[in-house]
Amino acid sequence: MQALVCRKLGDPTVPISETSPVYIRTDYPVPQLTSPTSVLIRVKAASVNYATVLACMGKYQEKPPLPFVPGSDFSGIVEEIGKGVTRVKVGDRVFGVEDGTYAEKIVVEEKKLFIVPPGCDLVAAGGLPVAFGTSHVGLVHRAGLCPGQVLLVLGAAGGVGLSAVQIGKVCGAVVIAVARGPEKEHLLKSLGADHVVDSTVGSIIPNVREFLKSRNLKGVDVLYDPVGGKLLKDSLKLLNWGAKILVIGFASGEIPVIPANIALVKNWTVHGLYWGSYRIHQPEVYVNSMQELLTWLAKGLIRINISHTYRLSEANLAFAAVFHRKAMGKVMISIEDSSLGDDKVARSKI
Repeated sequence: MQALVCRKLGDPTVPISETSPVYIRTDYPVPQLTSPTSVLIRVKAASVNYATVLACMGKYQEKPPLPFVPGSDFSGIVEEIGKGVTRVKVGDRVFGVEDGTYAEKIVVEEKKLFIVPPGCDLVAAGGLPVAFGTSHVGLVHRAGLCPGQVLLVLGAAGGVGLSAVQIGKVCGAVVIAVARGPEKEHLLKSLGADHVVDSTVGSIIPNVREFLKSRNLKGVDVLYDPVGGKLLKDSLKLLNWGAKILVIGFASGEIPVIPANIALVKNWTVHGLYWGSYRIHQPEVYVNSMQELLTWLAKGLIRINISHTYRLSEANLAFAAVFHRKAMGKVMISIEDSSLGDDKVARSKI
């Protein structure tokens, strides 16, 4: 079977070749069931996350031994089940999170799988877990976002950003979205953002303050930051007393410093959020989060916006779209449909 393999650390956005860090291996072994509760999945689509790109570069906090197959959240069809499997059956449409999903087939423990809701596009379902799971655990479980609070989302047009905007609205917050370029404003407003700020036109501070003043609001209660760098530094000047800061990631490439003395005086709470660790340390939080997201998805309260879908052989282009922050929503790799190309854009029907 085919699989994308990272054979050496380096730039995964360069064209795939005989010497590139990632390449297509056509004789990768088909995985076998490993336990009575394991499930063989024929992968339909796998999500591309910023962390995946960093892992191929050797810059992520988790460093799998070389060579390895990248990938995390995915969707697909159940092809074979172990004798102890009770929740899923052959033919079911499922999604979940597992290492090494950039392959035609994977084996996953049943407890890690969720059934794709009726009417949900199967490719789109593969983009739900990491992006929406991160935002849900961060905003609902960690920050306790409440109706009427002001939520400021940095990097709002990316995968986690769009999910944070939607979850913020479900929670009843006033959502201010910050993104790069005016073309992303329409999408963000269509997903419920109350105000959109273009971060390419200078400091966001005057624009946000003007909006807050127009709504008779003092400042920001929850800051959602997957970007870091100068954008976070500017955003700190907009926070209310007692605000909560969610540190999601550093897409800008710069890890900022949050002054402890100001956090003390302002009574800020800083939450570091490594979503993947919840599956290990508090799996019940992870499961409950996914179940609530599925409920919201079924009710139409959230939707998974797919920006681009690439073939496995075009994985470098998918990595580039995420790394260079060109996407509006999720970037997916279609594992089994070789007819899709770089110019094909898929939008979720949800």
